[in-house]
Amino acid sequence: MSTTYWIVAGIAAFAFFGSGIMKVATSRAKLLANKNMGWAADFTTPQIKLIGLAEVLGAAGLILPNLLDIAPNLSKVAAVCLFLLMAGAANTHRKRNEPVLPPLVLGILALITLFL
Repeated sequence: MSTTYWIVAGIAAFAFFGSGIMKVATSRAKLLANKNMGWAADFTTPQIKLIGLAEVLGAAGLILPNLLDIAPNLSKVAAVCLFLLMAGAANTHRKRNEPVLPPLVLGILALITLFL
């Protein structure tokens, strides 16, 4: 793996891990109280926790297979899954007239790891 891969994957994994842990550890009521988390109104508590878990597992999937040299192609699967998750997030934000740039940037960052 190249140094560029580790930098891009590290940044993406850090962002996805932090975002996922926040969704898993924070109650839906607290998310709704945050003006930047209006999207949470469209989802139930279990759905929000599942989204957070998917982000945490995706972050691990970007790093661990290559780090441990066990099934490194799983990092590519994780990258595609994270991109699709962020495409859905961007669509949700678009429907709610919220900024779509953050999920698009994260999704593209994950997708870039496919080509490094």
